[in-house]
Amino acid sequence: MITTNFIPAIESLIFAAPTPITIADIKYCLENTHAISIGIEEIEGCIHQIASRYQNVDFGIELKEISGGFQFLSKPEFFPLIAEYIKVNNRKKLSRAAMESLAIIAYKQPISKSEVEQIRGVNSDHSIQKLLEKELIEITGRSEGPGKPILLGTSNRFMEYFGLKNLSELPKLKDLAMPENEIGEPAPIEETVELLDQQKLNKLGEDE
Repeated sequence: MITTNFIPAIESLIFAAPTPITIADIKYCLENTHAISIGIEEIEGCIHQIASRYQNVDFGIELKEISGGFQFLSKPEFFPLIAEYIKVNNRKKLSRAAMESLAIIAYKQPISKSEVEQIRGVNSDHSIQKLLEKELIEITGRSEGPGKPILLGTSNRFMEYFGLKNLSELPKLKDLAMPENEIGEPAPIEETVELLDQQKLNKLGEDE
């Protein structure tokens, strides 16, 4: 049976967490604060109740599972409103070069810097450095090839930024390359990919 008194506490933890909070972290905080023992199934039940409540049309946010944790996000129908707010506040956006590099890394990871540059056709030192600084990508290891170059991949921050539960939720390249998908406002991750011209999309799909 779910102890409903835990629901407000769990809700406040999710709200306060700057990144998606895991069930393990929720369990740790509850047990250490209240000196009690709570099962994972009970926490999952509370989270389910919270998520169900925020599905109501009276709420503009919803509870989503992202990158192994839980976070409150604005509902998709309010994305244009949020985008306008971001625009008004002059939020810095990634440069076109950085967005191109990010899209390539997202779809071809793990990938070396030189491979990114082969697809883009230009030096990508600056754009990759910016992506590392913004923690949208990370070093995942080294290639076994000549010189053992560093390999790059997307980070948990990337997943949070684009609201992805896992990489399988990335749009299919073939779908994004089709003209009919250019109708209407693109989703954030689609904005990243559409910056690549058709030639670069073709290069990305060569291994498929």
